[in-house]
Amino acid sequence: MTDKTMTPEDVVARLRSGMTLGIGGWGSRRKPMALMRALLRSDVTDLTVVSYGGPDVGLLAAAGKIRRLVTAFVTLDSIPLEPHFRAARQAGAFELSEVDEAMFMWGLQAAANRLPFLPVRAGLGSDVMRVNPELKTVTSPYEDGETFVAMPALRMHAALVHVNRADRLGNGQYLGPDPYFDDLFCEAADSAYVSCEELVADFGTAAPQSLLIKRHAVTGVVPTPHGAHFTSCVPDYDRDEAFQQLYATTPWPEFAARFLHGDEKSYQSAVQTWHEENA
Repeated sequence: MTDKTMTPEDVVARLRSGMTLGIGGWGSRRKPMALMRALLRSDVTDLTVVSYGGPDVGLLAAAGKIRRLVTAFVTLDSIPLEPHFRAARQAGAFELSEVDEAMFMWGLQAAANRLPFLPVRAGLGSDVMRVNPELKTVTSPYEDGETFVAMPALRMHAALVHVNRADRLGNGQYLGPDPYFDDLFCEAADSAYVSCEELVADFGTAAPQSLLIKRHAVTGVVPTPHGAHFTSCVPDYDRDEAFQQLYATTPWPEFAARFLHGDEKSYQSAVQTWHEENA
């Protein structure tokens, strides 16, 4: 069997400018933030990003690495609209394709099943069709004759996700309340990289439904303890609300200079220092 363990730098070395990159998680929950920070340290740019967006999108937007964003929302959860995304979008820094959450999910399903599209009712009768004029409809070939949105497949060159536990073979386990479609991101991409809180030898008596990410869809496994910070990764840890507030209210150059100037170890140390100073 193959040992797929890698470092964040190994993963980023496989990414190229102009790629379509999928990012798992949901809003400010279980995002692969250590991989995002490694990506920020690279010269990879001009990305099409596919994400249920949170600070992953905010970081990449602030750093000027996004050419086009495909999303259903970009939020920090406790802060409704991600501020760095908002600033970049208001400045017209990248293209935006915003669709309904269900449409987005069906786009992942289509890509995972290697289909060009899947029919979905979501979006009909809404402005989704107006703001996305490239979307088309299809008519059922059966007696009902119903019209559906033909949601195109969200096919990606690479996907980055974060889970609670993973083994060296590429199997991944989530322990929180929601898988956030991370398995679909992995299956919808040409290559998938899974960062994890802990690398395990086996999953013991784990519930099968918690083991959604399968090794056949995974290219690399990246042990990154606290690698979702400052987003949540329950039950391992909750969102770091105080630090998220700092991120949201600090001018980008100042935040980047203090927290993103070095490697992941430097980031974690800088966060700990900040908390000690503000205890």
